[in-house]
Amino acid sequence: MIKFGKGNLATPKQMRPVYIVAAGMSDFKKHYPEKKTEELAVEAFRMLALENGLKVDGIQELKRHIHTCFYGHFADHFGDQLLGESVIHDRLGLDPMGNCGVKTGGATGGSTIWMAANAIASGYSDCALAMGWERMDEVDTWTGNHYIATAADKDYETELGHIYTGYYALMAQRYWKTFGKSSPKFRRTMSKISVKNHGYACSNPFAQAPARITVEDVEKSPIVADPLRFYDACLMSVGVAAVLLCDEETAYKLSAHPIRLWIGAGSHTLRTADRRIMDIPLLPNEENNKDVLKLYAGLKGGKNKERYPGFTGFLAARMAAYYAYHMTGIVDPCEELDLVELHDAFTISDIQTYEDIGLRPYSMGPDYIESGDAYLKVPEDGTFPKSLAGKKGRLPSNLSGGLIGNMHAVGATGIMQVGELLWQLQGKWAHFHARPEMWERFGKKKPKDFVNLQVPNAKRGLAISHAGVGSHVTCTILMNPKSVIKK
Repeated sequence: MIKFGKGNLATPKQMRPVYIVAAGMSDFKKHYPEKKTEELAVEAFRMLALENGLKVDGIQELKRHIHTCFYGHFADHFGDQLLGESVIHDRLGLDPMGNCGVKTGGATGGSTIWMAANAIASGYSDCALAMGWERMDEVDTWTGNHYIATAADKDYETELGHIYTGYYALMAQRYWKTFGKSSPKFRRTMSKISVKNHGYACSNPFAQAPARITVEDVEKSPIVADPLRFYDACLMSVGVAAVLLCDEETAYKLSAHPIRLWIGAGSHTLRTADRRIMDIPLLPNEENNKDVLKLYAGLKGGKNKERYPGFTGFLAARMAAYYAYHMTGIVDPCEELDLVELHDAFTISDIQTYEDIGLRPYSMGPDYIESGDAYLKVPEDGTFPKSLAGKKGRLPSNLSGGLIGNMHAVGATGIMQVGELLWQLQGKWAHFHARPEMWERFGKKKPKDFVNLQVPNAKRGLAISHAGVGSHVTCTILMNPKSVIKK
């Protein structure tokens, strides 16, 4: 385990600014027998090229700008196709431009953007495509879970837990025991996350599992691994997402509203039993906060018995956020960001991430939900105090529906999150979500209880892409160029 030196904690530098100008997606489903992955990729690319207001005369003109392509998909097993990135690259008609496949488990989408952003920042490319997908419907659910579980350490963890729900159930139990949270109260907080994300998915035409459910519905759903139930878990999905990154000159040549992009990445041991007691980097909003420091055992004055990072937190997320915050000048994410898209693979992992990226102090993650901060508008359904009901939260999360309500087509997930942020910051959320023709395109009808989820005057957003039990994490931050923080 590393003992941090100056080089380890150096703030990453972009040799030149990176911009994101467009996004495109297929819709997301549990099963998609009527279309090949390549067809879905073409649909996502067409949306990116033709429906983002780019200043190009069609797809062929846009292709003339693209220099490098990065493709992410988690598991070759699902589609029974090695080098799937080349198949997609061929179908998009982007030969002979260079392309590269990316695989970092559940963080594959974020890592794909990381590679594309580095190509732009370094000067290697002026315009790079980042596209990700997953084909999870050609095997049964149990086999699919087995494939995903083989991204754990097969010599040790796979034999013990076998599916990731088992790993995260242990994390939930450990969290309860370590921080003295009463099980019923903490169980209800997890349920509220599922209700929120399924509910937001009801306003998303791309979403796989929109649902108006209650906390009682969550708590009565079948147990998968105690205490996690059916509604606590993310989806297994089929679908594609893509974004286009550019240098500044190309960005403004292609778009009237490009958005700045930064991304940091971190890792932690694949096998959780190998995670050692070690020093941790403090986030900007923790460095001089004595009350926060007391929450971290091992730090001077720390009183918690549980050392961070233990089995209740993700050091990889902390590292990714540490780099991203220092790159962008963000000190207090709840005050300086307008919305976030977090990797809610399970309701417990969502809570853990709140703490890892500084939305709440270590051990106090549930307060992000219970305070109402995570909502665009706090529900008036009796699950929150009347003093909060109907009010706007400080930092809405997962307005797409997240992995629980929208999708988890693994290679596409992190890219979907960033695409959703882009449309929010460009003020184009309604264009891609509210028009009836968007719903009709996917054989759906816009619901009567549709809710406008555009964040008013959104300027800055953050996305977390996460793998396994926190082995790889990326933190992507988007900002309107006029709202870049002056360091």
